[in-house]
Amino acid sequence: MKTRTKRGAGAVRSVCAVRTGGGLSFRVDVRALVVIVVIAAVAAGAGVVLIGSGDYAMTPGEVVSTLFGHGTFQQEFIVTDLRLPRVLVGLLVGAALGVGGAVFQTVSRNPLGSPDVLGFGQGATVGALTVIVLFQGGAAAVAGGAVVGGLLTGVAVYLLAWKRGVHGYRLVLVGIGAAAMLTAAAQYLITKANLVDATRAVVWMTGSLDGRDWAQVWPLLVVCGLFIPMVLGHGRALRMMEMGDDAAYALGVRVERTRLVLMGCAVLLVAVATAAAGPIAFVSLSAPQLARRLTRSPGPNLAPAAFMGAALLLVADWIAMDAFGDRQLPVGVVTGVLGGCYLLWLLVSERRAGRI
Repeated sequence: MKTRTKRGAGAVRSVCAVRTGGGLSFRVDVRALVVIVVIAAVAAGAGVVLIGSGDYAMTPGEVVSTLFGHGTFQQEFIVTDLRLPRVLVGLLVGAALGVGGAVFQTVSRNPLGSPDVLGFGQGATVGALTVIVLFQGGAAAVAGGAVVGGLLTGVAVYLLAWKRGVHGYRLVLVGIGAAAMLTAAAQYLITKANLVDATRAVVWMTGSLDGRDWAQVWPLLVVCGLFIPMVLGHGRALRMMEMGDDAAYALGVRVERTRLVLMGCAVLLVAVATAAAGPIAFVSLSAPQLARRLTRSPGPNLAPAAFMGAALLLVADWIAMDAFGDRQLPVGVVTGVLGGCYLLWLLVSERRAGRI
């Protein structure tokens, strides 16, 4: 293993080159690895605190002991059946949104090019509301409607943005238009709903982890287990595409095929995450940006974005549960407030830098 120091973008980065006995070699950015470990520790700590929070409070030591099978029957029931699924859904939804946001921001080469802005979350919302308002479907049908709505929105935005390829600003503009139209469609569906369905729709649209169980965990685990590694496997090609299509072509990247595969994976990740927890605002926008600022590393920073998204969502859920006394808020309210402040800061910093 060899370690060398690289200087770039005003920062010094240490990179380790690792070579295995079978001839396989790869590079590890030490700072990025440290950031991932720290964020993972924050996410794990927030998860333990969340599991121990509630009417039946438990200390972190009791939570960890119960997770390893040494708790009482009552503790095991509360942890395993009631609270652990909620935390796992939060981790998986946050990771899926973080990776989806990193893909779209890289493909569009725009820090505002997240699924929140491009309309994919709104498409999933319209799909879910259609099932709730028009068909009075159950939870499984609502989740299926959200996935179908997100996927159809992804296909429509891709086709409308296509003109001898999909380029960043065209994708963002088409996505903003699609988001506006889908938001209007969602509001129209609510006006056509009866009181019960409208209440149910508004609760779903807020975005919440409350009441999540193992029925939401397993589909999320399968989708994330399949598509997040697929996206990570295209990380090098995605990094090349940041330099522009021509440069990526010259370096041997099949740009349109890679872009289509990555966008398909990202749309599916965002749609399934929205189906499981509702439209959680701004995680996909802020997680990749925060990860990049912490790692100070070029490229999409896919793995740090995944861990950052998971940590952000769990910390926001902890704030929603404990920061307002007996009144618990949906996590979507907290991420919306924090994400809105972050978006304003991002717009001001981008304007000062002369990029917008």
